[in-house]
This record gives sequence, C-alpha cells and structure tokens, in this order.
Amino acid sequence: MGELPNDGAGPPRGVPESNDGSRSLRGARRAELEPSKRLRDAIVDAARAQAIAAGWDGVRMGGVAQAAGVSRQTVYNEFGSKAALAEALARREVDRFVGEVRAALAAHGPDVRAAAYAAIRHTLAAAADNPLVKAILTSARGGSDELLPYLTTRSELVLTESSAALLEWAGQHLPEGDPAALAFAADTVVRLVVSHIVLPQAPVDETADQLSDLALHLFHAAATRPAG
Repeated sequence: MGELPNDGAGPPRGVPESNDGSRSLRGARRAELEPSKRLRDAIVDAARAQAIAAGWDGVRMGGVAQAAGVSRQTVYNEFGSKAALAEALARREVDRFVGEVRAALAAHGPDVRAAAYAAIRHTLAAAADNPLVKAILTSARGGSDELLPYLTTRSELVLTESSAALLEWAGQHLPEGDPAALAFAADTVVRLVVSHIVLPQAPVDETADQLSDLALHLFHAAATRPAG
C-alpha cells in the first residue's frame, strides 16, 4: 500500500507525535542535528590527522575537505576560518582530557593525594603520548603555530574546563572548605600541570609525585579554612 499524502492535518511523515498529538520537535531537531554533528566530527578528524602529520601550519582547508570527503566550501560553511577549526580541534582534545581527569579523580574519592596523583600523572602521560600535542609543540619550536596558544597564552579553554573538574570533585569531598581557597587551589594545580606539559623538566612520575604533594597541601589548607 502506498503512503498517504500529508494533507496538513497531522505531522510530516517521519516526525512522531507526542501523547497530546503535538509534533515531537525534540526528536525532529535531534534528527536534524545528528548529520551536522557527524559532518563536523569528520572535518575535525581530518584536521587532526593532518596536524599530526604536518603540524598545524601544514594544514590546508582544501586538504581537510578532501580527506573528509566534502567540498572546501563546506568546510568554510561549518567553521568559517582555519582559526575556528583550530579552536574546535583544541576544544575536542581538551574535552577528552577533562573527561579522563574526572574519571581519575572519581576513582580515588576523598583521598586527596591519591586522586591528585592519578589525575596529574594521567594528564602528563597522556599529553606526552598524544600525537596531536607532540605535533603542536614540535612545530611550534621551529616556527609559528596557531594551535599552541590554546595551551599557553590563550589557555583559558584548558584552565577553565580542568579547574571546573577539580572544583566539582572538591565540592563532593571537601564540602566544608572555603570556596575561594578551593578555587585558588584548583587553578594553581591546573596552571602548573599545563606548564609541565608545555615545558617538561623531569620524568612524568617524578613530576606527578611532586605536584600531588603540592596539591595535597593546597587542598588541605583550603578544606580546613572556614568559609567567609
């Protein structure tokens, strides 16, 4: 049997009705957004692969488009500029790191030093082994690179997201602490970790051990300081 035509009395074909007969706009919007997300992910994946292979300075929008299987204009339509694509790529890497940091903190609960050590060591080791971060830092040492600022001078992306993860953990396990002192502790630890990612000075285990001692001191002081 063929499909009945849509006479305007009901929702368009493919858009389910809710219990009260209205259109399920949420489902329709989700269906519209999923292809767009897949497209953006494919473009970012292609940019990531090229950045690893040639450094960000060697990434070309046309090459990204070809690798993603879309037109160059499509890449510009989605991101607008190479700088915006760099930001999207950096944000995805940061989101991945922050998710892993949250998991490391959660695995050790209220044990401040163990949680700090696990999160710091994982972050340092992951950054050292991350081919994208390696490509960013290597190319930056030899010349200009547009991605490096997202880890250094424009590191608010890293600092804000990572500090939020630490504060969320502290709020669960150090609820009596001074919020301002906890925020300072989280921000300080994150800034130090980022600095050791950009300019490592010792083996990962040694750096993580020393930074976790400092984190224990900062969070302990914040936890025993009355709010006010």
